[in-house]
Amino acid sequence: MEVINQLQPAECEGMEDIRREIDALDHAVIKLLGKRFQYVLAASKFKTSATSVRAPERFKAMLATRREWAETEGLSPDAIEKMYSDLVNHFIAEEMKHWAAHQSEI
Repeated sequence: MEVINQLQPAECEGMEDIRREIDALDHAVIKLLGKRFQYVLAASKFKTSATSVRAPERFKAMLATRREWAETEGLSPDAIEKMYSDLVNHFIAEEMKHWAAHQSEI
C-alpha cells in the first residue's frame, strides 16, 4: 500500500500542512496494522500448540529484521524494536485467545 501525500515535507507551508500529511500517514499505518492483525488471526488456524502461537524464535528473528529495516530508514532500531515488541506481544495474546477458542471447538 503506497500512501500518496498531497505535499512532500519540503513543500509544506506551515504546521497545518505538516499535521495533515502526518495524519494521512498515521491513518495508512493503522490500516496496515489492522491488515497485519487479520493475518495474525488467520495464522492461528495453522498453529498446533500454544508454543507455536508464541513462536519465540520467530519473534526474536522478526525483531532483529525490524531493527535492520529501521536502521536502513534512518530510524532508531531501539525505538522500532520496542514498538514492534509491544505490538506483536499484544497480537500474540489476541492470537492465543483465538487459538484457544478454536481448540475448544475441536
